[in-house]
Amino acid sequence: MSVFAPSNTLGRRPIPRYLRLAALALALNAHAEESDWILGAYAGKYYDTEPAGFTQGRAKFLEHYLVAVTAKKTVWRSGSWPLSLEFDGMLGLQSGAATLGEVAVAPALRWSGFPWNGMLHTSVSVAPLGISYTTAVNPLELGQEGKGSQILNWLFLELALSNPDRQSTEIFMRLHHRCAVYDLLNNYGANGEDFFVVGLRRRF
Repeated sequence: MSVFAPSNTLGRRPIPRYLRLAALALALNAHAEESDWILGAYAGKYYDTEPAGFTQGRAKFLEHYLVAVTAKKTVWRSGSWPLSLEFDGMLGLQSGAATLGEVAVAPALRWSGFPWNGMLHTSVSVAPLGISYTTAVNPLELGQEGKGSQILNWLFLELALSNPDRQSTEIFMRLHHRCAVYDLLNNYGANGEDFFVVGLRRRF
């Protein structure tokens, strides 16, 4: 037999099952960390003022609710700044004052350059211009003449938090806002709708 002939046993020992499972888990986690897609869900309650009023403590909550699923796709990352551009979409159901569906999409800028990110990874996102469609006009959106619109601008402000070692899973808080962009889309005189929501999402 040639000394260079392969051995019948060398390199053929089966890999232990626990090692294969560990390798699969590491591969899935690495894929999640690098993925540009994020999927999740959120829920929240209607408040009666614009986002600026909420941040100033002038909001009053009403018995009207929103539950939604959401998806994000990162389309650009800066090479020199902790800044990225994402497309965000949602599909939701409103209930309380009325029952109706909502679908919305908007581009959003996300900034993640905070000095405490080693302890709590933090990012903020803003989407000033998007589009939102509801399956009916909510009575909470009617102006003084009783008119409202199913199609309005979608704006949101968001804060997202995650474990620095597991950034694939995020908890986030969002101000979800529908409006006519200072009467640019219509002059019905209605503020639109505003919700404060909390959600959970994961990269896939």
